[in-house]
Amino acid sequence: MNNKLDTIKKISQVNIAVVIPAYRTANVIVKVLEEIPDYVNQIFVVDDCSPDNLKEVVEKFSKNSKKIKLISLDENRGVGGATIVGYLEAVNGGADIIIKIDSDHQMDLDYLPAILEPLLNKKADYVKGNRFMYLQERNEMPLIRRIGNITLSLLSKIASGYWNIFDCTNGYTAIWSDVIQRIPLERLHQRYFFETSMLVELGLINAVVKDVYVPINYKDHQSSLSEIDTVIRFPGLLIKAIFRRILLRYFFRDFTAFSIFLIFGTILSLFGTIFGITMWLRSFYTGILTTTGTVMIAALPILIGWQFLMQSVVIDIQSVPKECIHEQINTK
Repeated sequence: MNNKLDTIKKISQVNIAVVIPAYRTANVIVKVLEEIPDYVNQIFVVDDCSPDNLKEVVEKFSKNSKKIKLISLDENRGVGGATIVGYLEAVNGGADIIIKIDSDHQMDLDYLPAILEPLLNKKADYVKGNRFMYLQERNEMPLIRRIGNITLSLLSKIASGYWNIFDCTNGYTAIWSDVIQRIPLERLHQRYFFETSMLVELGLINAVVKDVYVPINYKDHQSSLSEIDTVIRFPGLLIKAIFRRILLRYFFRDFTAFSIFLIFGTILSLFGTIFGITMWLRSFYTGILTTTGTVMIAALPILIGWQFLMQSVVIDIQSVPKECIHEQINTK
């Protein structure tokens, strides 16, 4: 209880902005705006060239509130592109903390204090929702979406280096404004890979990321994220992000034990695998049994190589950022 009161007190001491990328949600956007707490100082609704009457609905509602600013884009940029526009407006507007929520009324705004708490108590640079912390909530999400999120979250852990978080596609987030200014926004994905690409970039600047339990509601509006797009496009983007992060963090910017284990683990594993396949094919076509020594020449490099690779994973897990860069920025 004291912790909650302390959080509420700290909320009043910072300038909080909410960014809402909006597309095809004219029927529910007012519900979202009505539920935003009074302690939020600024609200930026980014109309992502929505084909419905979203602009008119927001303009009509915003006449009663000086906090709301409608930004209308002349072309559809996707959720990522629209959010980036909102981020820049919030930064220019003097926001200290920027919260991003979706316009489809799936996010429970009663959890905003919980999202803000790790930031205000100097425990995180970036906070995101996690729908998978409690098993009893799992049936709230459609099965195909649940399986896709779990699979992609596992790949996202490797791509971002944040092994301590889950539900990486969750769009309920909050971040310090000065941390946003350290991220190369041009590297962020413009569409539904946005949240994951944000985690990748945060990992490259060693920002501290925390998860907060936030349930989700699919009753009012189904998400427009295509399962086909998720299955087809996300894995390729994640694999590309994995290689980029490893090269930048462990080879270009630094060279650690991880780098050595990865190099030797990869070389030994590939040698053992290629040699083993070659010898097997030779034995298959000639009918001559492969000797025990030849088998060992293939097996030992694979075993040792995989031990090296597993050790590199352990080092990467232990390297999850723990010191908030927001604090470093403000102590200089």
